[in-house]
Amino acid sequence: MPEILELELTRRGVASAIGRRVHAVERTDPLVVAEGVDIEIVGSIITGLDRVGKQLVVFTDGPTVGVHLGMTGRLFVDDVSTIGELAYGAGSDAPRWDRWMLALSGDTRLRLHDPRRFARVVLDPDLTRLGPDALSLRRRELAAALSGRKAPVKAVLLDQHAIAGLGNMLVDEVLWSCGLDPRRVAGGLTDDDTTNLHRTIRRRLAVMMRRGGSHTGRLSPAVRAPGGVCARDGTPLARTVVGGRTTVWCPEHQH
Repeated sequence: MPEILELELTRRGVASAIGRRVHAVERTDPLVVAEGVDIEIVGSIITGLDRVGKQLVVFTDGPTVGVHLGMTGRLFVDDVSTIGELAYGAGSDAPRWDRWMLALSGDTRLRLHDPRRFARVVLDPDLTRLGPDALSLRRRELAAALSGRKAPVKAVLLDQHAIAGLGNMLVDEVLWSCGLDPRRVAGGLTDDDTTNLHRTIRRRLAVMMRRGGSHTGRLSPAVRAPGGVCARDGTPLARTVVGGRTTVWCPEHQH
């Protein structure tokens, strides 16, 4: 599923669209694409791209457009996916799942492919409610996000208003790597815990970005399946629900 790493790889992958004019919208899905987007974007030139958390921002000389990939969304430049296959995707690039397709100058097409239709394309995306971006997160920002929170640390890390960009797989990976029980009360972490967590977020995300995405951690999709064992100590991994999400963790070394 697209998390911050997939969105950053997407931002880099669609950079070739910068400078191109949108000649036409060739396909659109009203469930995915908000009213007004198609009218406003035709004729505009894509001038830049940005990303905050899981939100891609497309700047033009006209409207600003926000693209959220949802659970199974991917952007293609012509027939090339910017992030390859998703670990939990449909495993198909079938055109019937293209929800938005733009014809750009230079005979290029930009298309949003999303089997489950949870992606969203909107005008003027509101970024003010998002927390600090996980890829550039400072320790003091993490400490502020955790301070006073009675919710489990995993739930806080998943809260996009607290920290933008982390999803279920990345949070499990980070907490496994730094040895923190996902059920721990966020506001009860010590200064050392917070420092360790911050360092792990910055380091693990950088490593997994180079490897190709959120599915490349030690808690890979195969390890997360029922019956998986901890790569550190061989303990059977526990599965529970924290923050409304299935959580995989090691009861031996995560405290």
